[in-house]
Amino acid sequence: MKRAVMVMYDSLNRRMLPPYGAEDVHAPNFGRLARRTVTFDNCYAGSMPCMPARREVHTGRYNFLHRSWGPLEPFDDSVPELLGQHGIHTHLATDHQHYWEDGGATYHNRYTTYEFFRGQEGDRWKGQVRDPERPPTLNADNFLSRQDWINRQYVKDESQHSQTLTFDAGIEFIRTNLADDRWFVQIETFDPHEPFFSYDHYRRLQGVDTTAPVFDWPSYRRVIESPSEVERARREYLALLAMCDHSLGRVLDLFDEHDLWADTMLIVCTDHGFLLGERGWWGKSVQPWFDETIHTPLFVWDPMSRTAGQRRDALVQTIDLGPTLLDYFDVETPADVQGRSLRAVLSGGAVREGALFGAHGGHVNVTDGRYVYMRSCADETNTPLLEYTLMPTHMRARFAPQELHDAELTPGFTFTKGAPVLRVPGQAMGNPWWHGSLLFDLGNDPLQRAPLVDDELELRMAGLMVELMRRNDAPADQFLRIGLPAEGPVMSEHLLVRRQWQQAQRALQPAARRSDLPEDAPVNRLTLHDVLNHDRYRDALPDDILVGLRGMGRLNPTATLLEALAGHPGVTAEMMLKIDAALLAASDVDRVS
Repeated sequence: MKRAVMVMYDSLNRRMLPPYGAEDVHAPNFGRLARRTVTFDNCYAGSMPCMPARREVHTGRYNFLHRSWGPLEPFDDSVPELLGQHGIHTHLATDHQHYWEDGGATYHNRYTTYEFFRGQEGDRWKGQVRDPERPPTLNADNFLSRQDWINRQYVKDESQHSQTLTFDAGIEFIRTNLADDRWFVQIETFDPHEPFFSYDHYRRLQGVDTTAPVFDWPSYRRVIESPSEVERARREYLALLAMCDHSLGRVLDLFDEHDLWADTMLIVCTDHGFLLGERGWWGKSVQPWFDETIHTPLFVWDPMSRTAGQRRDALVQTIDLGPTLLDYFDVETPADVQGRSLRAVLSGGAVREGALFGAHGGHVNVTDGRYVYMRSCADETNTPLLEYTLMPTHMRARFAPQELHDAELTPGFTFTKGAPVLRVPGQAMGNPWWHGSLLFDLGNDPLQRAPLVDDELELRMAGLMVELMRRNDAPADQFLRIGLPAEGPVMSEHLLVRRQWQQAQRALQPAARRSDLPEDAPVNRLTLHDVLNHDRYRDALPDDILVGLRGMGRLNPTATLLEALAGHPGVTAEMMLKIDAALLAASDVDRVS
């Protein structure tokens, strides 16, 4: 028999897991998992964040250089679909709501069967007109939080939680099909993604003060909270991680009970990690993809190699998961797939000499497993930036007609199977120029505290980056955006780390703490909407900072200016205080007039 189970988490931070050295964390089943599988020490995600990562699982190739968050394209190979075409029943059990939004709507139908459980994050689940009751909280308001508090009213017991229901469904599939051959089930939970909602017995287990204001949903920005508040949020994450560990234990119990180890592959993975106050940041996407967010945990059991309790340091990536499943089920790997089966690594082999990672319009990054090179855009415009798609949808919406006014139908790429694609002007979530280009040596600096200026090393890593981008048939505009040659060798004039050192150092500085400012300070009480729609307030802000805030204003206009400025890497604590003083002066003028 040949069967396979994939347990996939979202935002699972490897540094919070005991097999990767974490202490004071209740996750015994992850330790148990490591004893029964091969633990990968050098696994990196690729295309970021959530749905781009899942597109990699399906297609086995990077997509962030061509496309932002979006569905599977008509020309994409899908591993679950290919398995189904070869007689393997594939089943998806998930509470990951992004699959059912406009930007993910083509994924779930690639499986033979699927189940979806509601209620995560701001999932538009329960309809309630009146505002929900909220406990005292440090969580900032955002466009999802109201719906999230409504949803929480319907999952008061752990048995009702969508994570529990997802694992219930996955386990039911396995039990139903214990006597049958050739199936694959993907048990995928949105947890421990924020909000870090769990139950009091897990919270107490991880030292959360359950009588204090809730802080389980930090915003994507630099830390402005006190050290004790940061620790509170970290403890909430660990509480939800303990719940994830409990669910994993249920799958391991089933493997033990029915000796599925004899004939069933097990893969436990995630899409990316999450910054929990490390290096002064929360979240992901708005800062470069540092080690905490991109260097991911991975555990694999192959019943044919039967290798357990060992570790591998070969460089592997998310794009390797799909080819591993195809290899295991003896299904031919399509020519467009760039990932490679991990089964060779289980036997001590290697997969690749370099790995790309990043998000569309952000840094383009490369690692060889020792060094990490994060390349920013060549100038502050972060242009040209273009999308290539036949599925013009964003995360939660279709492309607006005005976004398509300049769309052109252009020849496709090597992987589009002869189909042309729409070329559409793109828009990044942030501007990587503010962070500058960065170079790290993980061998001597595993926490990435000391960025390097090393022209010879940068030249070598830039050469590796260009080679991998060309293999991916990256569009010419991406090379131009980051200032690298689409053809020919990388030269010393292409180097950026030394040139961008000043802004990189500024972006590494901490933000002002909320406690540094009076409670009635303008940056505390004014919203982005207030500032962006008031001439006098706008005039108080530096032009270069204002440009970045306009992009944030489209995402969350009700955020306080303090929250927004904390998400802008160009704003140091000193600059924050100067902006607050300028806004205070503008407020005084308004009161006098």
